[in-house]
Amino acid sequence: MAIQALHELHRRRRSRNIGVGLVLVVFIAIVFGLTVVKVRQLGAVQGFDHVVRPELLPGESISQ
Repeated sequence: MAIQALHELHRRRRSRNIGVGLVLVVFIAIVFGLTVVKVRQLGAVQGFDHVVRPELLPGESISQ
């Protein structure tokens, strides 16, 4: 039995799948971009406690 040509339903389903795939790629790109921006802005944060480390602040020195 020969393989039949694609039905119109298959073409519509493929275009819908491509659209969903593009939406997912755009969403992932937005989340990745926001993550990169946030990491760059919070460069002077130490570990998980989110406290600014004084030794990383420009122009200030710790007097002992």
